[in-house]
Amino acid sequence: MKERAQELKASARRGSRAAKAAEDEAAVVAKIAEMQGSDRDMAERLHAVIKASAPDLAAKLWYGMPAYAKDGKVVCFFQSAHKFKARYATLGFNDAAYLDEGTMWPTAFALKELTAADEAKIGELVRKAVG
Repeated sequence: MKERAQELKASARRGSRAAKAAEDEAAVVAKIAEMQGSDRDMAERLHAVIKASAPDLAAKLWYGMPAYAKDGKVVCFFQSAHKFKARYATLGFNDAAYLDEGTMWPTAFALKELTAADEAKIGELVRKAVG
């Protein structure tokens, strides 16, 4: 919660929309660089896949995690395993993501490593999520 409060405070101080977007992108890249080992590797690869699959999504920090938003609403985010002392990292999608499929569908995916096939599937999910 402290990280989220700092994010909101920093967001209120910024000037133009372009400057804010550049600062948000830099903050995400810096947060990824702080991660350890496989979390950092996965986050770097996810960042590249998400930006390539949906260039309109804006990178931003969300509760201290790399996240990607459309029109200010977070569509997807990455939770590192190390930060949450979990055995796997998580790629999650919020309700702003258009992943609806029937009456029940997954909104979070456990990640232990990323293969080329995983990256392709994530790219498809992100494209679907932004509509």
